[in-house]
Amino acid sequence: MDVKIFNTAEEIGVAAAEIIINKIKADDSAILGLATGSSPIPTYNELIKAYNNNVVSFKNVKSFNLDEYCGIPASDRNSYYTFMHQNLFNSIDIKEENTQVPDGNPEDVEVFCKGYDEAIKNAGGIDIQVLGIGRNGHIGFNEPAEKFTKGTYKVKLTESTIEANKRFFDKVEDVPTEAITMGVESILDAKEIILIATGTDKAQAIHDMVKGEVSPACPASILQKHSNVHIFIDKDAASLI
Repeated sequence: MDVKIFNTAEEIGVAAAEIIINKIKADDSAILGLATGSSPIPTYNELIKAYNNNVVSFKNVKSFNLDEYCGIPASDRNSYYTFMHQNLFNSIDIKEENTQVPDGNPEDVEVFCKGYDEAIKNAGGIDIQVLGIGRNGHIGFNEPAEKFTKGTYKVKLTESTIEANKRFFDKVEDVPTEAITMGVESILDAKEIILIATGTDKAQAIHDMVKGEVSPACPASILQKHSNVHIFIDKDAASLI
């Protein structure tokens, strides 16, 4: 793991975006694995800025998102489909057909999940995967468990994750309790990974990921086994390491 500590989230955004931009400059048809949440927003802001300044084009880039809530439509303001369009896709020249966000409400979950994994494989695999990390060490929506997950699947969210997501919803009962997510094995298949975390509430998870044993009790700890991982964190998130 290449761990770098920054003063601000904006500095992290610049550093993460630089890696992505350089990859696209080297291969304009790069495959990006994208994440939602507050952590990647500064990175997406920098990518938009680079596009607006004619530094990079996304017209041949393809993207696959990590996850999506179940139980709400893609048009919902809290869906990850909406998040990605509002925070990145609508502001760059990526083609809509080249963006893939999991269907949170597929007719056949097993068929959809298998097809999502096959689509990533058929595209050539993910070149750079962007990740955040949950307070309990989850990546994507891979929650602490007894064993590491494999391909894309439907997951029941833990109470801690539901609690963390309440702030985005008007009513507690509106918070989704399930999601479709890439599995840990799917994430590890990416050629390069950027994990971003800020704030003291992520400090324990960062410690367990970097310093702890590799265990599905902290899903992010599996990243210790990957050969090309950038951990970009601020001083607060790094306070326990």
